Amino acid sequence: MSTQYHEIGAAALPLDTGDLGQTKAVVFAYHNVGVRCLSVLLAQGVKVQLVVTHQDNPGENIWFESVEKLATLHGIPVITPDNPNVQEVVTQICALQPDFIFSFYYREMLKAPLLAIPKRGALNMHGSLLPKYRGRVPVNWAIIKGETQTGSTLHYMTEKPDNGDLVAWQAVPILPNDTALQVFQKVTVAAEIALNAILPDLIAGKVNAIKQDLSLGAYFGGRRAEDGVIDWSFSASVIHNLVRAVAPPYPGASTVLMGRPMRILQTLVTRCTVDKVAKPAFYIKEGRAYAICGQGVLRVLDFELDGIKMSAEEFAGRYGNERFEFNC
Repeated sequence: MSTQYHEIGAAALPLDTGDLGQTKAVVFAYHNVGVRCLSVLLAQGVKVQLVVTHQDNPGENIWFESVEKLATLHGIPVITPDNPNVQEVVTQICALQPDFIFSFYYREMLKAPLLAIPKRGALNMHGSLLPKYRGRVPVNWAIIKGETQTGSTLHYMTEKPDNGDLVAWQAVPILPNDTALQVFQKVTVAAEIALNAILPDLIAGKVNAIKQDLSLGAYFGGRRAEDGVIDWSFSASVIHNLVRAVAPPYPGASTVLMGRPMRILQTLVTRCTVDKVAKPAFYIKEGRAYAICGQGVLRVLDFELDGIKMSAEEFAGRYGNERFEFNC
């Protein structure tokens, strides 16, 4: 498979609404991608028989839209099993005899008994340009790794994550200062565009799926809040990528300054230089906050110290303009 990706054109084929009205699907979905892709199915007349989603975790920052609310608005039955692969759920879906199963940012893997049910295949929308960044949180990983492009890919599901044949994809740029939220918003639109363009051909059986060359990408696991701890021995550009990859609504990049917890929420890479023996440190100069890194200097635009958000001027007013070394 070539590494060159070609975007799907925005224009879709004319729809035969009679045929589309007969197409049945069960949808596993969550998050904004789930909402937008479910909206595409409904807009194109697919009969969504059942939506399987997650109950919101009260301990999670729920900043995204609700699939359950959208399904309820359209009178679609909704279930929220802890494990979608239990026999009860498999039996319920099997009785519906769907043509397709779709997974749109659903967080659990679907096993063989579920994948075998749909007459015309089970497909997943993944938030990267497969085969790159298979696995968890692909948007965050793409930013951390300094990518300048990502996107969404629709592919057939197998029991192995994100390794099925490719059906459609749409690329989007990652700009140097984009945060994970900004890129995720682009990826959501890319998912909508890709699905909307390919759905008529998919239903008509005219799609030629492409086998993935898995050697062109790698699998990435989930991330925890502690993975956002800054290693100040790294370069300014590497730290900048981490900061924007975990910026709110994600937990934020963290460090310790003056023995107090600090969150670095927004940065810019500067052209400033410092003495090679200078230790990683935080300081204020001319009303602006800076951080000396292992190589290079970051301007710190947004930060919290001990849970309190403050400006560079407020920090200088409390602690002065000297350099404060990071506890690292």
